[in-house]
Amino acid sequence: MLRILLLTVCLLTSLVVLVAQKTDTAFTSGIARHREHYKEEFVIETRSPLTEQDTALLDFFSPDPSWLIAARFERTPDTEPFDMPSYSGRSAKYRQYGTIYFEKSGKTYSLQLYQNIRFLTSQKYYDYLFLPFNDSTNDDSTYGGGRYLDLRLGDIGSDNILTVDFNKAYNPWCAYSDGYNCPIPPATNHLDLAVEAGEKKFRGEKKH
Repeated sequence: MLRILLLTVCLLTSLVVLVAQKTDTAFTSGIARHREHYKEEFVIETRSPLTEQDTALLDFFSPDPSWLIAARFERTPDTEPFDMPSYSGRSAKYRQYGTIYFEKSGKTYSLQLYQNIRFLTSQKYYDYLFLPFNDSTNDDSTYGGGRYLDLRLGDIGSDNILTVDFNKAYNPWCAYSDGYNCPIPPATNHLDLAVEAGEKKFRGEKKH
């Protein structure tokens, strides 16, 4: 009887490990496809700071499902538009749309989500949410000016849970070249946390 129980436990354990491996493989493949598409966009975009050869110098953290985070979303209605400055010295009108709260390593963090006022009349971008952030990897393994995430209104569930994948965090174009209006992450979005996910520092020379 004991032998049968031990065999059953071993089989169940093996099944759990197999399912986890398949899940991780699917996640890793999905991030790989996302990054290939990300590189392709540099090639087809006429204003791109990078050539096809340059994209070989893009660098990323290994895909990590622990950075796929379910965050609690709270809407912040009736917020006034404000000028979000950029590294070029110019600014653009944004408004805070909401705040997300999430836990990592036993601590709770918050980040604000923004809407670009100009995009609200665009058929293509009207539902976009912008999430710029800084974290403690900046100037070390990641670009010193912070990183961005793009989300959409439809990503917010009916239960007000928003899944944020930091593996998709990307650099502003200012990381590769001068001459771009890259928003500076507001101080409220500076995380006292090492977000070791998404894009790393560019391995090439910045263009001037």
